[in-house]
Amino acid sequence: MIPLFAVLVVLACAAASARRVWLAANATALHPEDVNAALAKAQGREAVEELRALVAKVPAADWERDLVEALSARPEVRAALVNEQLTELDYRIQRWSRVPRVCASIATSFGFMLATLVLRKGLVDTGDVPIEIGELVIRGLVGDALTVGAMGIVGTAFCIGAQSEAKRIAKARIVGADKLVERLEGLL
Repeated sequence: MIPLFAVLVVLACAAASARRVWLAANATALHPEDVNAALAKAQGREAVEELRALVAKVPAADWERDLVEALSARPEVRAALVNEQLTELDYRIQRWSRVPRVCASIATSFGFMLATLVLRKGLVDTGDVPIEIGELVIRGLVGDALTVGAMGIVGTAFCIGAQSEAKRIAKARIVGADKLVERLEGLL
């Protein structure tokens, strides 16, 4: 029963960490680098209109639509509106950013705690058993405890990997969005 609980905790931690990676990778409907490449030949207001046409084809591109509106605003308010969209993008990219770290801690802690419970339960159950049988029980018990502890470590490793991948993706998204906005502002 305890190993099953350990597996459930590790799966929950892995799912939450995987969700963080998904949120970082899908912060916007269109990847900023792809949009920048699609607008490579456009000049001036034409680039904003091409971006408007591009995002009109993608229903989920709400951030991109808001960026187009910000870029189309009067010059005296444009910078503030564009910065607002960059702040929104940063929020979207950073959602759940602490979850993999917390999940790594939970997976490790639960693994060690459950391993301790397995050992405690097994040692209590070997009370008046002959030494040979007790030794077999303890060997099996130690194996179970190591298995449960190892599950926690595996969960921790997955969460750490997810955190690293999410950071890499988030950084690439931010750099791509900055390049896109700089390019579009330079054309206006």
